[in-house]
Amino acid sequence: MTARDLLHAIQSELAPRDDDNQLVPLIAAGRAPRAVFAAIAAEERWIVRSDWRSFHALAARTDEPRAREFFGGLAPGEQLALGKLDALAAAAGDDPGTELPRAGCQAYPAYFAWLALNGEAAEAAVAIFANFAAWGRYCATIATGMREHYGFADDACAFFDFFTTDAPEIEQQALTAIQAGLDAGRLDADRARTYARLFQSYELMFWNTLADEFPA
Repeated sequence: MTARDLLHAIQSELAPRDDDNQLVPLIAAGRAPRAVFAAIAAEERWIVRSDWRSFHALAARTDEPRAREFFGGLAPGEQLALGKLDALAAAAGDDPGTELPRAGCQAYPAYFAWLALNGEAAEAAVAIFANFAAWGRYCATIATGMREHYGFADDACAFFDFFTTDAPEIEQQALTAIQAGLDAGRLDADRARTYARLFQSYELMFWNTLADEFPA
């Protein structure tokens, strides 16, 4: 099995659940309350800072240079994304939630932090990259909905725009890191599937926690 074969198989297994996201379709239709964007901005401030540290932890912990390059290359992106949240927060206003941050939203970065400390590097790379495409589609749909239905300016949409850009070099780094794990016999495909499924489940929990709090 090649890295591409494994990723394709796992992404195909995950794909049927991508549409379990209850919030993004509401935004796409302009039916979600505008206040949800303030909540997203507030929760993402916590998440992006945590994910930045998790990527650095994975890069520091692995002795595989190709995995280290992959994780180390993703960390600066989190820092850039964090800076783009200021405009979203300013445009959306204060988060109206009463219990902040929300446990249902922060379960995702908590799991990622666990994986950064406990997961085999190549298996973690599978889990992370297998969910990249869905995250990018969500962001693209949200950015379009923000402009079409809510009147947000480009700077307020920049956080989501950032994650919609194709990055073939990141894909190549992921494939190289995963292939290195396969070649070294350090990647258990079933465990990688489990990690990827949990990543997806916790991300869906983020969106659906907000969908429950901000119904159409």
